[in-house]
Amino acid sequence: MLTYAETLTREPATITETDIGLLRDTGFSDRDILDICSVAAYYAYVNRIADGLGVQLETWRTGVDSRRSTAGARPTHRERHYLPHGC
Repeated sequence: MLTYAETLTREPATITETDIGLLRDTGFSDRDILDICSVAAYYAYVNRIADGLGVQLETWRTGVDSRRSTAGARPTHRERHYLPHGC
């Protein structure tokens, strides 16, 4: 599931029926796969909206007070969390 979600987030054009088949073989129903896809896609969408609008992450999330940051540094895609904590 996590490999599928990561691939969907980072390289969505590479998802194939084989990826879906692996999820089915693991025991996920089509509804489960839809839910996994929807959650991963939603978080990717929200992150792109935030990036497109220049939204800064909250201080509690980064440990850095963005009001004091003169560099305006934002986390890279590798530092972001695309899935909710605990997934």
